[in-house]
Amino acid sequence: STQMEPSLELANVTRVQQFILLGLSSRLGVRDVLFAVFLALYLLTLLENTLIVFLICSHSELHKPMYFFLGNLSCLEMCYVSVTMPTLLLGLWVGPYHLSFMACMTQLFFFIVLMGTECILLASMAYDHYVAICRPLHYPLLMRPQVCVGLALTSWLGGLVVSVAKTSCIASLSYCGPNVLNQFFCDVSPLLNLSCTHVALTELVDFISAIVIFCGTLLVALASYVAIGRAVLRMPSAAARRKALSTCASHLVVVGIFYSAALFIYCRPSRIKSMDLNKVLSVIYTVATPLCNPVIYCLRNREVQAAFRRSLHWP
Repeated sequence: STQMEPSLELANVTRVQQFILLGLSSRLGVRDVLFAVFLALYLLTLLENTLIVFLICSHSELHKPMYFFLGNLSCLEMCYVSVTMPTLLLGLWVGPYHLSFMACMTQLFFFIVLMGTECILLASMAYDHYVAICRPLHYPLLMRPQVCVGLALTSWLGGLVVSVAKTSCIASLSYCGPNVLNQFFCDVSPLLNLSCTHVALTELVDFISAIVIFCGTLLVALASYVAIGRAVLRMPSAAARRKALSTCASHLVVVGIFYSAALFIYCRPSRIKSMDLNKVLSVIYTVATPLCNPVIYCLRNREVQAAFRRSLHWP
């Protein structure tokens, strides 16, 4: 034991206490413009999603399973963008900066919770659309309030369980230096690349959770939309077909963008060496998705638009 003590002390001395985040861009002129753009996008995202939650809570005609899930999604998007955007904006404002090890792991934990939750929630919403279009007579039974609450709780708890496993593994790795993260938030792939210990177990946990959460929920979503597509093509009315297809197409765009960016990064995280590509993809699912989801899912919806007009006392 006496022989081990010096080595443990040495490990504690050399362990990284903080990381340096390089941020989105290091060019000063570009940083100023990007700061203004991303601050505007952040405030717009918060405004959109707050509006949706307010409309769903305050209008009884929106107390339906579809809007219950959309309300959950909007709450999630506000949390999601608030986890990554502050460090993105700080990096654009001050340039490369230091972030403590604990702060980095805390950000990573919440990011993975929300990422996992969004995957399960998008699959739950796809299932809701499937039941509404393919099994309309059974809809009140299959999507009764208890089922909706159960699916929402499963989404949040699923994200939490995955995050506890992944963050524990990543936090337990040794980081002896260098400590520079070429990213605008504490992300899985850059952290694994900085670790000076064998990351095989962490990669395995990461890969299994990616298969279960990403691929599992993606299959549920795709199966739902394939069944919806077949049901829509059998509809006798061309107008009904167009309406259903336009709705499903917009939802599929959201699911496609989110899953393709996320799967590319998280199924084999340590293999990604092109950090600029990593940053671009990260912007897509940390900034673009929370901004576009409310527009695609809700603000184009006639019932939501009608509720909005009533809130403003418009005719």
